[in-house]
Amino acid sequence: MSKAREAKAAKIRQLMETEGDAVGTSTRGFNEGRYESVQTLDDYEGLKSEARAIKEDAIERLPELIDQLRETVESNGGTLYIADDAADANQYIREVCEDKEAERVVKSKSMTSEEIEVNEDLEAADIDVVETDLGEWVLQVADESPSHIVAPAIHKSREAIADLFNETFEPDEPLETAEELTMFAREQLGELIEGADVGMTGANFITADTGTMALVTSEGNARKTAVVPDTHVAVAGVEKVIPTVEDLRPFVELIGKSGTGQDITSYISLLTPPVESPTVDFDAPDTPLSATETDRDFHLVLIDNGRFDMREDDQLRETLYCIRCSACSNVCANFQHVGGHAFGGETYSGGIGTGWEAGVEGLDSAAEFNDLCTGCSRCTTACPVEIDIPWINTVVRDRVNRGEVSELDWLVEGLTPDEEPGGVSLQKRFFGNFETAAKVGSFFAPVSNWAAGLGVSRDIMERFLGIDARRELPAFQRETLKDWFESRTSRVDDPVRTAVLYPDVYTNHVQVERGKAAVRALEALGVDVIVPDVRSSGRAPLSQGMIATAEDHAHDVYAGLAEHIDDGRDIVVIEPSDLAMFQSEYEKFLPEKSFERISEASYEVMEYVFGLLEHGADAGALSAGAGEEIAYHSHCQQRTLGLEGHTEAVLSDLGYDVATSDVECCGMAGSFGYKSEYYELSVDVGSELQGQFQTDENRDRTVVASGTSCLEQLDSLLSRPTQHPIQLVAPRR
Repeated sequence: MSKAREAKAAKIRQLMETEGDAVGTSTRGFNEGRYESVQTLDDYEGLKSEARAIKEDAIERLPELIDQLRETVESNGGTLYIADDAADANQYIREVCEDKEAERVVKSKSMTSEEIEVNEDLEAADIDVVETDLGEWVLQVADESPSHIVAPAIHKSREAIADLFNETFEPDEPLETAEELTMFAREQLGELIEGADVGMTGANFITADTGTMALVTSEGNARKTAVVPDTHVAVAGVEKVIPTVEDLRPFVELIGKSGTGQDITSYISLLTPPVESPTVDFDAPDTPLSATETDRDFHLVLIDNGRFDMREDDQLRETLYCIRCSACSNVCANFQHVGGHAFGGETYSGGIGTGWEAGVEGLDSAAEFNDLCTGCSRCTTACPVEIDIPWINTVVRDRVNRGEVSELDWLVEGLTPDEEPGGVSLQKRFFGNFETAAKVGSFFAPVSNWAAGLGVSRDIMERFLGIDARRELPAFQRETLKDWFESRTSRVDDPVRTAVLYPDVYTNHVQVERGKAAVRALEALGVDVIVPDVRSSGRAPLSQGMIATAEDHAHDVYAGLAEHIDDGRDIVVIEPSDLAMFQSEYEKFLPEKSFERISEASYEVMEYVFGLLEHGADAGALSAGAGEEIAYHSHCQQRTLGLEGHTEAVLSDLGYDVATSDVECCGMAGSFGYKSEYYELSVDVGSELQGQFQTDENRDRTVVASGTSCLEQLDSLLSRPTQHPIQLVAPRR
């Protein structure tokens, strides 16, 4: 293993051991809460689309809205400043504080203030800065960085926080319970807020029409921060501006449910600063508020710091729609196991963090954690503003690949079967061109399998390709599915339909038996089957950020299938990630009409079987379950497409006793589980599924999974064989 991969693996291992349990408990709780909370909405999908439309409109009209907001803020009595970058913002904020002769600034939680590192700048000017959000204050005391964009101290357990407080503050009685810790923090922070000269907040949303700020918090300290001192500085990215107060409604409905699973966040404060409430003189508690000053200063600092460039970037623009809810972090299996200290950059973490880091910090920061996004697509349905987060991650990965140039690029580009520049790493280039490796493997099988398994071969692969020696390699079959199919004749005399069985790489070269089973099952149901000679879908290169190569595959696949679509044939796909290419990613690669044609003609194999049975096909032609107990795990992209229910229905209708896993991720994620730097994380994620399938209820059940990666992971983690559901229901030979 290279030193860089070894260092990354060691960091991930250390974070899994020290922070993984705390992060996992909280993020899974947030995610489960989201599932429950959104069920209370009458039209969840409609609300998301409404929020998306508002953000699209706001970013499109951003310069106009900022001009309107400036007029509004100034007419309200405040000041609006547009900061070009972090240094510009910090200088302005520092000058405001110095003009006030401020000795202490109190802050509410703000990721944008983390981004510009305003605390460090003010402290360098001898101004005391106090975080008033409980989690942020814990991290300030511990001198640590946030690991989550909503719950910054999510990586710290109650016991760890108690030890920190007891050691730092030496209270009369040791603090232990959550209530004791919270009350202690409340007393400490209350005193610090009382003596503050300037209050600094972020802003979740700012309306251009009235200058109203929405502050969404769980504790309420943001309200005190904004109104106790007579000077309020609000720091926000320019993307936080939306047109009107009325536009707040869908975001208020969605942000709490999406982020922490709350029906509504504890505190939603709408302020139109400078507020008219009088300041409080804590040294004169008997003085009525009516007798105190109402003269207040308000400064709204809107920060560019790369955002206007992101707005002009067709691929990163969507990042600006983000409302910082953390749903993409909470739903992500890898994030659940390592948190934002691994799955994050200088400021931002989680799935959307790559887009933010690339835009405001640069590709180097984004590259540090970008590969932890496996493209599973679970975050796309979780995002309340419908951002295609996996695509943003893929685009950034592609740009990282293209960032390294060498004098030998021309030679590499001429020798490799892809459309990429020479800077792509050997590891990514190998996995991105796995179809070529599979062809060679099948041609020389079984010798190729024997040679690849030799110790020296595994050492070479681990050193140069980063393929972990602990991961079992796929066994290539000498006779591919295409070879087998071409050597036989159709078994259907009077077909009711004709279907094209798409030969994905694994079905064609490795898991050939599932392809044969699919042919037998479809023929038994009266379908004439064709297995075409067509290229792989492009999923492999896309997963490595090799977009040009993936697009090349997409055009070749469409060209190979278009004639069949013209003839009214259905495209049946065994591997869900390839179906997701046809029904999702191809929209970015093909002309609109071509995408619609292949998308509408394509079906997952068990979805197709379900449809045939629903339309009168003879279920008796398939293998009946007779009560056989099944433990079933669906594929992540199969769930995103909403197709897992078809498999469960077919198995149940055929008499199988089905126990479906509620673990959402197997941890393998294609090439991810093979990579030496991520192998242990892959296994750690998979351990949840392993544990569920080894309970007393499930340990004797036949294990069935829909995805190639899922089958590979389960094969390595369990001591009993696995199979695709189509192999279970297909007629025996």
